[in-house]
Order: sequence, then C-alpha cells, then structure tokens
Amino acid sequence: MKPAHLSIADYSYTLPEENIAYYPLSQRDASRLLIYREGGIRESTYRDIADFFPEASLLVFNNTRVVEARIVFQKPTGGRIEIFCLEPPAEYGGIAQAMSQTGSVRWRCLIGGASKWKPGQVLQKTIDTDEPSAEGLANTESGATAHNATTQTPSHKAQPLTLEARFLGKEGDAFLIELAWQPAELSFAGLLHRAGLIPLPPYISRAAEPSDNQRYKTIYAQHDGSVAAPTAGLHFTDAIFESLDKRHINRTFVTLHVGAGTFLPVKSATLGEHIMHMEFIVVAAAVIYQLKETLAAGRLIVPVGTTSTRTIESLYWMGVKVLRNPSLQQELLTVEQWDAYDLDAQEPVLEALTALLDWMKQNGLEELMSKTQLLIAPGYRWRIVRGLVTNFHQPESTLLLLIAALIGQEWRRVYDYALEHGFRFLSYGDGCLLWGDESNQFTAS
Repeated sequence: MKPAHLSIADYSYTLPEENIAYYPLSQRDASRLLIYREGGIRESTYRDIADFFPEASLLVFNNTRVVEARIVFQKPTGGRIEIFCLEPPAEYGGIAQAMSQTGSVRWRCLIGGASKWKPGQVLQKTIDTDEPSAEGLANTESGATAHNATTQTPSHKAQPLTLEARFLGKEGDAFLIELAWQPAELSFAGLLHRAGLIPLPPYISRAAEPSDNQRYKTIYAQHDGSVAAPTAGLHFTDAIFESLDKRHINRTFVTLHVGAGTFLPVKSATLGEHIMHMEFIVVAAAVIYQLKETLAAGRLIVPVGTTSTRTIESLYWMGVKVLRNPSLQQELLTVEQWDAYDLDAQEPVLEALTALLDWMKQNGLEELMSKTQLLIAPGYRWRIVRGLVTNFHQPESTLLLLIAALIGQEWRRVYDYALEHGFRFLSYGDGCLLWGDESNQFTAS
C-alpha cells in the first residue's frame, strides 16, 4: 500500500523543551536504552545492549563521518554570511571524489544571509592558527582507537590558509558555490577540517563547541561526507563492541552520507506531497554477501540507525531492478522515493541479493556506489531488517514515519513512555531497541 495518503498530523506529538538533549552525557554508553518487543517495554543502558540480541545476530553500522560543513564569512561591510555545504554536483561522480579535490571545488550549499551576497561577488577569509585541527580534536576522546580511521593532527604552527567563495547562482532549493583556497595541495576535506564548523542540528540552539568535534561523531566514523551524524551510533564504545564480541554478535559497516534533509520535518499535509532527499551510499560486495548469508541462516539483522536501515533495505530494491534488467547501467541503479510501493516486488530477498552480487561481479565492482531516496513509512513491507537501534525523533519527521512502519501504532505508546519516564530526545539523547512486527516481514527465501 502506497503511503502517499498518510496524514502527517497523525505522526505528531508534544515534545517538551526539557526532554531535548542539548549536550551529550559525559560517557557515551551511559545513555538510557528503551527496549520494545511484542508489546512489552523495559529499560536498560547502552553499555548492556549486548544482552538483548540473539547470538549470531548481525548489527549494521553507518561509518560515515560528519564534516565541518559550515563556513562563516564576514563581509567588509560587517555582514555575516554562512555557507552550509550540502553535496557536490554530479560532475564529481560522488562525495569521495569531491572531498579529495585540491585547490578548488564547486558545491551545492545553503546560504545564511544570501540576500547580502550578489552573484559573482567573492568572499574572502584567512585562517592563521597554531591550534590542532578539528580532525585532530576528533581523536582526543578516550576510546576512539582502532575504530576511527582519522589520524590525529599534532598541535603546531599551521601554514596560513586563505579561502575564497564565489556565488555562481541558484540551483533548485540550494546555491552553487565555487570555493578556492591556498595552499592548493590541501584537499577539500582538509579545508573543511581547518576552516569549517560542525553542523549541529538546528534544534540545538547553541554554537558548536570543541567537544562537539568529538561527540557528534561515532568512534568508528571513517568516510568524510555527512552533514549530520548517524546519531544512533554515538552511544557505542569500544567496551560495547567487546561485549558484543563476547556474546558472538557480529557487526558490519555500510556508508550512507547523511544529507541536510534529515533535519527537515514533513511540511505538507500528506506524505504524497513530500519530496524525500537523495543520499549517497557505498556498500562493499563482501557486506552484501554477509547480509545474504545471515538471512539464509535464519539469523537476525539489526541496523544501528535509520540511515543504516535505509541503506540495507535499498539493496533489496536494487537487486529487484537488476533481476528485471540484468544489463542495467550503473548510473541508473538508484532507488527512487516510491520504488518500494510502485514496483510490486515479490522477488525473494535472497534471490535479489544474489542478483545484485552477480551484477556487481559482471561489472567488476567490489563496492556498490549509488544513491537512495527510499521512503520507509507505514505500509512498507520489510525485506531485510528485523529490529532497529535508534534515537527518539522529532514529531512529523520521516524518521518517525520509519519507526511507525516498523512497530505500527505502538510508536505512540513507546514515545509516551519515554516522555513520561524522562528519556532524553533527539541527536544527543537516549535511544531505543525496537523489534518489528513479524506480520509485516517479507520472507527471505
């Protein structure tokens, strides 16, 4: 059933100010954990989360890394203009390639104070600092060891950085901006680490602080590209990973670069008028094979976060597309917003994943790099996911609709319980482990 007719007002609730977490707890794994299963609700903490998974379950994490996507310029006249870097244009072929550009780059951005910036006008700033970069700060937290691929930057006198921004024009709901910098050998990712600020969610009404460079990133973050953190993973620590290992609970990693659309509430009266944001995903063939083997063995797959959820469910729909068209070109292997409801897919999950792996092999691909716009809302029938670790989400958001797709109208009882018992909400808040309704699960074989 296509959920286009759903009334967004039916997915609203009152979120008191005192329930919003504006700062994280001092210890990641001390956050509270609500567990929902078959109508029952219980409480625990993240440090004990391993106790609630069956042995040999597979947890799927999103290893994207938040980039310092906000750049602030001060005009000579005193006006303040903020550039929020959203995503690269199609010419770069993906975020990884765009992040590695040196000297200059074009980027789709949101602009704060856009009326003060005329097309063709160049903004300039110089950064002269001997402080460690934001990238280096991100590794100073205890516990961010083997899981974090970022190399710590030592504190020393850095070469001055000069940056120019040129307004090229409007592009859809964003602006196309050209950024150029010296030293030119610095990559765009390196530029953002030096010149940018962490893009905290809009509802955290405070300036980003140095601690946010650590705490608004997961300890296993590896690939630059997100403008919002996959927040369900913020609670995980090395100690939790060790406890998962002891209970023989497996884990794997996918990449979805989170876009700014994750912040946006649905503003239309019905879901059919809402346009879902398209996001880049990268999944290794070995991971798809691991998902397939886990399902074939009858074991559970539980993503950590809604981004991991949309990534692995998207793999099924890509598999369906190559089953129906084995010669499908790579650039056409994307998942559109309504594909899950329009394709009328009855293909078994294992068959779809096998077809996707075969297609990758035929095309010489070890990694699948694509985009997904998959909208998961009530009416969606789950293919791969059986449970979900996630935070508590904003009213009238697509994230809340995804929760409702998993546990039905019980979402309201879960959220009422969390509010009444003082759980902390949103990105820096507490979280939950939700097990889906088996009647809404698609058989794997």
